[in-house]
Amino acid sequence: MDGRTKVPDPTAEQQPAKGQRKDMRRKNKKIDMLNGSIWDKMIVFALPLAFTGMLQQLFNAADVAVLGRFVSNESMAGVGNNVPVIGLIIAFCMGLALGANVVVARLLGMKEPERANRAVHTALATAVIFGIGAAIVGECFAGPAMDWLSVPEAVRDDALTYLRVYLLGMPFIAIYNFLAAVMRSQGDTQTPLWALVAATLVNIAGNLFFVLAFGMGTAGVALATVLANALAASLLFFSLRKAEGPLHIEPREVFRIDMTALRPMVRIGWPAGLQGAVFSISNLVIQSAINSLGADAMAGSVAAFTIEINIYCFINAFGLAATTFVSQNYGAKNLERCKRATYVATGLNMVATVLMVALVLVFGRTMLGLFTDVPAVVELAMARIFWVASFEPISVLMEVSSSAMRGYGYSMPPAMATLICVCSVRLIWVWTVFAASPDYVTLMIVYPISWAVTVVPLLYLYVRLMKRIKRRFEERDRAAQPA
Repeated sequence: MDGRTKVPDPTAEQQPAKGQRKDMRRKNKKIDMLNGSIWDKMIVFALPLAFTGMLQQLFNAADVAVLGRFVSNESMAGVGNNVPVIGLIIAFCMGLALGANVVVARLLGMKEPERANRAVHTALATAVIFGIGAAIVGECFAGPAMDWLSVPEAVRDDALTYLRVYLLGMPFIAIYNFLAAVMRSQGDTQTPLWALVAATLVNIAGNLFFVLAFGMGTAGVALATVLANALAASLLFFSLRKAEGPLHIEPREVFRIDMTALRPMVRIGWPAGLQGAVFSISNLVIQSAINSLGADAMAGSVAAFTIEINIYCFINAFGLAATTFVSQNYGAKNLERCKRATYVATGLNMVATVLMVALVLVFGRTMLGLFTDVPAVVELAMARIFWVASFEPISVLMEVSSSAMRGYGYSMPPAMATLICVCSVRLIWVWTVFAASPDYVTLMIVYPISWAVTVVPLLYLYVRLMKRIKRRFEERDRAAQPA
């Protein structure tokens, strides 16, 4: 002892311990969807989700760009030819994952953390089973899919190689999407974004490495994508492994499936997956029609799609925000807040979509320069961007109305409306109008027409559902009043 009195440092006393700081960071990622203003929280929720979607698209864009620049236009067209097939599988996967999001969010809104935790483990088990099953089924039908799409011989080998290697990563894709959906249920859209940032960097570096260093071409970019998806899934798994509370994952509990959670998860999820898959199924028909127009049309279409899909990332993000906000508040039995969340999601979605459309129309040619410098391909791509991207605001009404209905657990009717309207319009158009005038622009016009036809029954279903739920709440309130 030196005889001096040690004066406590008040600053040190105010500093939280390391473990407390981690808990504070985790809490900051959560969003209180049940109280306070909605619009600012929805922006915080949706923007990371939109950027996550854009990064997911960057996976395919990086593959297309590397092949187009360093291999050949045929290789680029071969990868693009797989977009509808891969989209079909992933759309169904994301639909099932949405079921997990709705179930966990509702249980959190009901303040039942133990049931929510069982639902989280059930979601992970479902992801593993679905991913393995999708990979096996996909590998079995990869060859026939090339025939169904009428893939030209010049790009068939590249298309088949990419699809077969890509499908090996389906278990990782499923795990990532399901765990990201679980995190969304309490408002954490940031962790999936940062996991995907790391995976995207790995994918881009892997593409260049396998193509330039080993000359692997199409197989190389597909392998890099598999490894990147594995990284993204692993990061989310270990994040939830370390998390505390209802979202904590315990490996020993992974395959103890809770049927009371699985049933509503599937009941809500598979129609949502069907609705997403409908677009992919109809796009398979359109892709086959594009293939009949030659390699330039195929290359132009995939380049334009790689750009325009980023607009849909924002549309989908605010749609998922509507689903999650509605689901939590419906679990808390706050119908008025559910309706406000839907209106706010629609307004924010429309603003974001119009801004994105404007950017794509103004800078479209510059963006296309990243993929190709062939004038004919660029012109065809710009034609698609005009006829598809310009009319995306119609999709906002479709997406938010469908998403809100799923938040209430009302999933099958919007899926069936989309199935009937989108598929019928696009099939009839391809087999009649396009068959009579096999022109690229004639084919692209079917997109806005099918959206305009579909939005009408979806809005009708939403209004009818709200009246039904309102009557249910009024009957409950009357029954709760003393005699």
